[in-house]
Amino acid sequence: MKIVGLMSGTSYDGVDVVAAEFTADGDTLRLRPLGHRELAYPDDLRAEIGALLPPAATTIEAVCRLDNRLGEVFAEAAVAGVELAGGAADAVVSPGQTVFHWVEDGRVRGTLQLGAPARVAARVGVPVLHDLRSADVAAGGQGAPLVPAFDALLLDPAASPRAPGGAAAGARAALNLGGIANLTVVAPGAPVLGYDVGPANALLDAAARRFLDRPCDVDGARAAAGRVHEALLARLLAEPYYAAPPPKSTGKELFHGGYLDAALAPLGEPVAADDVLATLTELTARTVADACDRHRVTEVVAAGGGVRNPTLRARLAALGEGRWRLRTTDELGVPAQAKEAYAFALLGWLSWHGLPGAVPSVTGASRAAVLGSWTPAGPSAAAPRPPAPRRLVVDA
Repeated sequence: MKIVGLMSGTSYDGVDVVAAEFTADGDTLRLRPLGHRELAYPDDLRAEIGALLPPAATTIEAVCRLDNRLGEVFAEAAVAGVELAGGAADAVVSPGQTVFHWVEDGRVRGTLQLGAPARVAARVGVPVLHDLRSADVAAGGQGAPLVPAFDALLLDPAASPRAPGGAAAGARAALNLGGIANLTVVAPGAPVLGYDVGPANALLDAAARRFLDRPCDVDGARAAAGRVHEALLARLLAEPYYAAPPPKSTGKELFHGGYLDAALAPLGEPVAADDVLATLTELTARTVADACDRHRVTEVVAAGGGVRNPTLRARLAALGEGRWRLRTTDELGVPAQAKEAYAFALLGWLSWHGLPGAVPSVTGASRAAVLGSWTPAGPSAAAPRPPAPRRLVVDA
């Protein structure tokens, strides 16, 4: 099968598009990457998304308008993906843009992604898988993270490297540094573990918009010029979410610009922009490193936009020195900037074949759910097509 995978994360800066060819070989699934593109959101669309996200108030009209506009953007992205696939694909996975993840008392009550999948199906003429989180939520799960299904297959426990110093093979971790940092831990003889650790780029980008009037701190340059503000870091590390046990998930419902303002307000003194960025970089590195140490991993394989930040990568590598080594998924054949899109393409392959894509040990669901809903582009090739009916007869 050739499947196009789309992904727009919590940073809402654009759409990652991939095309992948999957071939089943016994109990091995072979993935051949066919290409990757990044399509940036225009500035006004980013502003429209940001204006709708918590803690902002919105209207159902604004939700409807954004849903359909995003559908057009994802349709364009799907067309690009079909081109990467050589002009033909069997399916598109379009998980949409998450605009709300409803969490109460540690439980996910619902989740909402926008992206008008019917517009995507109409544009490319193949079935589209969407709404991938709801089935897991309905089974009592967090609906996130979903990438651990991909990580668990990619990080074969039997291939776990030895720890620094020659210790016995141990757990490996897959780390995604998007708007939120999430971690998957794969260890021999243990259930797969995965959860959202905390903010990766979410607060960094909020600070860049507030202090620099830019969407991000490019290459972490301003953070590298700053110093960690210990009082601010202490306030941030006191966030109860970090101490909560998994399964757990979070997003910009918690880690947004207002959250940063609330942390800065009681300090009684202005904090320089570079120092705020340095502190937030340390927050991400420290919370990720603490999670890796907690699970005694020997290797961390990173992906996501955060791997482009040399300041953050250097700090993570320093915190893990002597205990775990940091590398990227590029070394495993999966482009670090496209890993999540490839993961969603895999979830599409699983759902197409009626196989579960959620990992209950990760999400806390009562069962492993087959993910997503299909929007057909026409009659199913697997089902005989009857003639169009001209009348209806009711048999009593």
